[in-house]
Amino acid sequence: MKLKALLLLINLAKRGAIGKEVMVTLRELAKELNVSPQTILRWLDELEAMGYISRRYSKRGTSVSIKDKGIKLLENLYEELSSALYSGIIVGEVVSGIGEGAYYVQQYAPLIREYLGFDPYPGTLNVKVIFPKTIFDALCTSRPIIIPGFMKDGRTFGDVRAYKVRIDGIEGAIVIPSRTIHPPKIAEIIAPVNLRKALNLKDGDRIRIETI
Repeated sequence: MKLKALLLLINLAKRGAIGKEVMVTLRELAKELNVSPQTILRWLDELEAMGYISRRYSKRGTSVSIKDKGIKLLENLYEELSSALYSGIIVGEVVSGIGEGAYYVQQYAPLIREYLGFDPYPGTLNVKVIFPKTIFDALCTSRPIIIPGFMKDGRTFGDVRAYKVRIDGIEGAIVIPSRTIHPPKIAEIIAPVNLRKALNLKDGDRIRIETI
């Protein structure tokens, strides 16, 4: 099957053609996929001939539904894409933080040592996630280590979720406080060394992070 025809099948699924018939027009589909109506008709013919969809014609127009074979194809595609996209690899761009990382790392340092097994450098490396879409997508298959919160000098420090990672052979952790001001595109990374200096990083540099 051609890639474009597969994109048409995905488009039909998004329109709700799984488990029911949906009305379609060649013009609408052609506009969305940036091809001619004649091309859409050819792809529909191909999908139907291969047993992925069924069509029914009426005075109102054309109704399309995705058959079991087409649903199975989409399921297999989803599994393959999920395996590729959520493989524990994060690609991001180094950015500057707001300067509070050192303070919080120092407060949690004894617990970081206990739960993660290293003495953290007093600071974080901030990375803007480029791939996958957000830090939560990147870590959805990883199991966090929960660093418990505590009280200190009348102040509450909440739980922190930590995910062990490796950057160019240096092991550390992405930390996500229970209360954070960072958007979901930003990953805060702690390590036993100053990652900027150890890896000669500056703002704008692209790095590859592996979950472990």
